[in-house]
Amino acid sequence: MKKNIIAVFVIALVFICSSVYSQVKIAFVDSDVIIKQLPEAQLVQKRMEDLQKAYVDTISGKENEIKTKADAFKIKYEDAQKQVEANKLTPEQAKQLELEISEMQSEIQRLDQELAQYKQVVQQQLVATQQELFKPVKEKITKEIENIAKELKYNIVLDKSSDALIYGDKDIDITFKVLDKLK
Repeated sequence: MKKNIIAVFVIALVFICSSVYSQVKIAFVDSDVIIKQLPEAQLVQKRMEDLQKAYVDTISGKENEIKTKADAFKIKYEDAQKQVEANKLTPEQAKQLELEISEMQSEIQRLDQELAQYKQVVQQQLVATQQELFKPVKEKITKEIENIAKELKYNIVLDKSSDALIYGDKDIDITFKVLDKLK
């Protein structure tokens, strides 16, 4: 009986020690390097650059339009000041000129606000488009990383460029153990 107890104890001890000393294998990838060299990612990047260039061209056009109108406003305003100082305008002409200048100023402010809103919308659209276009590429990369990790028996794979966990073996996930303890 004592021999059986000792044998069970030794087997349990060997089992416990082997599980304690089993190593967790960790690897890392540099997703920036992968993305830069993956043809699909290069196509997406080129498409994003083209889209950004189109938006930049549109924004530049709008900025030039505002600058042109602001320059015209400045000239009109300075001319009006000179005419008022020289008393060359009747009260009716002065009132009309003031109205024109006010309308020009309002239009410039409106265009400036529209440009600011357009820039915000463009930024949001670019981010959304980039996420949408890169999603299949990232899924492909992640799937291949998981396959290689399983093949090479890695438990954890980290991304060097973003410090993110890309793959984690479910055998070492303690999420529900933590939840059980917290409850």
